[in-house]
Amino acid sequence: MSETVRSKLFDPFFTTKLIGKGTGLGMSISYQIIVERHGGKLTCQSTPGEGTEFAIEIPIRQSAVHVA
Repeated sequence: MSETVRSKLFDPFFTTKLIGKGTGLGMSISYQIIVERHGGKLTCQSTPGEGTEFAIEIPIRQSAVHVA
């Protein structure tokens, strides 16, 4: 994928699909769950014409978080 697409990948409602064929929420929701809720990392490496690789890192232990 191009750098332009990769830079928007985790934005809510961003999609490369035709209108009506996707909501553009899947990667945004994945980012929220992995990064914001679990303190992990979600990264994307891509080389146009060669492929794309996603990596998910989730910590084994979390620091205490208090939700009000």
